[in-house]
Amino acid sequence: MRVIVGLSGASGVQYGIRLLEALGALEIERHLVLSKAAAMTLAHETEFKLRDVKALAEHVHDNADVGAGPASGSFRSVGMVIAPCSMHTLAEIANGLATTLMTRAADVMLKERRRLVLAPRETPLHLGHLRNMVAVTETGAIIAPPMPAFYARPASVDDLVDHQVGRWLDLLGLDNDLVRRWREPVADPGEPD
Repeated sequence: MRVIVGLSGASGVQYGIRLLEALGALEIERHLVLSKAAAMTLAHETEFKLRDVKALAEHVHDNADVGAGPASGSFRSVGMVIAPCSMHTLAEIANGLATTLMTRAADVMLKERRRLVLAPRETPLHLGHLRNMVAVTETGAIIAPPMPAFYARPASVDDLVDHQVGRWLDLLGLDNDLVRRWREPVADPGEPD
């Protein structure tokens, strides 16, 4: 099993990093495509070095290489998650502009009827953003922005990130234990299971 992870230039690159870690823990083959803007965001928002993030994937593809494996429908995968998804990347996907490997791979997911999960990280939204979200939804993508779930009683930012990453894994059909499920019992940390 393999998943393509796209990191574009929006704020929230921590989500994509955690997604790569979680997929690794599930022993899912990870193919990473990241934009130049994502590399800049990484430097601003985290202590991670670019090489550290690249090391979380088995395969790192140059975003300019539109001839790489993920650009083809014959390249099999469970799906693709772009987290974070910039409004620029969203607009390209919504309008069928496959100018980079990331947007070409997303286009392939749509044409092959595979899961494409987009995690836009922008607020407030103007009408153009909303129309692009409608357009990609109509073509088969899933818009799943990072939204905190306070019913899970998060104790840290890491808890918030894990919950969202777990929900994206759910959308790909991948079992995980990152999500505190609604109305499911939770073991008391002081009590043995």
